[in-house]
Amino acid sequence: MADTIRTVDYYYVTVPDKPGEGLRVLEALRQAGVNLLAYSGFPSGKRSQLDFVPADGAAFKAAVKGLKLKVVGPKKAFLIDGEDRVGAVAGIMRQLAVAKINVTALDAACAGGGRWAAILWVKPRDVKKAQAALGAA
Repeated sequence: MADTIRTVDYYYVTVPDKPGEGLRVLEALRQAGVNLLAYSGFPSGKRSQLDFVPADGAAFKAAVKGLKLKVVGPKKAFLIDGEDRVGAVAGIMRQLAVAKINVTALDAACAGGGRWAAILWVKPRDVKKAQAALGAA
């Protein structure tokens, strides 16, 4: 079975790099019933950047409105999933390398049940080229 690769909208916020800040945002989303397809958080200078791929962008923006955070986006990323196998990520990276597309970031994990999933970012100028290289929807 082939991997499913789709282009998704993502949003990000920056928060103080201290315990509980990620939870504060995630809890607001949970309470509002916002379904996340992917989430990634990482330090960025003296702050942390939290990336969200919500199933519904409008619901996401409404849920974080009261948190007084600057929401950036929507921007584009790629959500990938498929049957777990040796070299799954290498295959994706090969397709992009052949197309001369630099990957900004990629987070991948075994999803259990013989499945794997990843979220992948490229520069905005490379999104259309990456869509073509990956056969993304």
